[in-house]
Amino acid sequence: MNILQALILSAVEGISEFLPISSTGHMILAADILKIAQSNFVKDFEIIIQLGAILAIVVLYWNSLFKSVEVWKRIIVAFIPTGIIGFILFKIIKTYLLGNLYVTLVSLFIGGIVLIALELLYKEKDHHIEDIAKLSFPKAFIIGVVQSIAVIPGVSRSAATIVGAMFLGTKRKAAAEFSFLLAVPTMLAATGLDLVKTKFNYAPAEWVMLAIGFIGAFIVALISVKLFLKFVQKNNFIIFGAYRIIASILFYLIVIR
Repeated sequence: MNILQALILSAVEGISEFLPISSTGHMILAADILKIAQSNFVKDFEIIIQLGAILAIVVLYWNSLFKSVEVWKRIIVAFIPTGIIGFILFKIIKTYLLGNLYVTLVSLFIGGIVLIALELLYKEKDHHIEDIAKLSFPKAFIIGVVQSIAVIPGVSRSAATIVGAMFLGTKRKAAAEFSFLLAVPTMLAATGLDLVKTKFNYAPAEWVMLAIGFIGAFIVALISVKLFLKFVQKNNFIIFGAYRIIASILFYLIVIR
């Protein structure tokens, strides 16, 4: 991996982390297009630079994260099922799922169909929750269970949590914001576990690549999140579902086949 490739992957991460299109899936596909072999370091890179995108959420939602105990309670409850499943399946995820193009493309395709179908069924009501602090603990836990499906590359953690929250009676914007906030402990845990497993054993050049990826993902995510929030207030997610389907088909036809 060179500096240009690291910058491109960081931009892909920053754009896709909080959109319902799967950041992990897109980084795997981008790495394949850029002819970057899925080595252990590249897999680590794809996980660790997510911290840059998460830092953007910390900056944008500082008040919600550090001044609202009620919001934190719900984030922790939602994180529990994902944390347990991620810890138990860590080796399987990293060995067999990360870097698997076929799993990624199938997940992108099926996820696109599901996203469109659910959007056609969803009807936002006035009584739906628009304040995250009012989300019940059982509903927060269920959202966490739904999020755990996203350990499969291509599913999209953002899509799973947003759609799950919407169908549990949360308004679209609040669902998106809860998904953003839930990403903080989820990605911190995923990155922390990965660093512990690798024992921080990276060459100096690899640390440079990680720093470039981190900073790039942070800057791009700051812009991406703001634009995405404006979008969801007036639009649904059908366009993202269609994009997932088209992208998976084109990648299969052009790159794999």
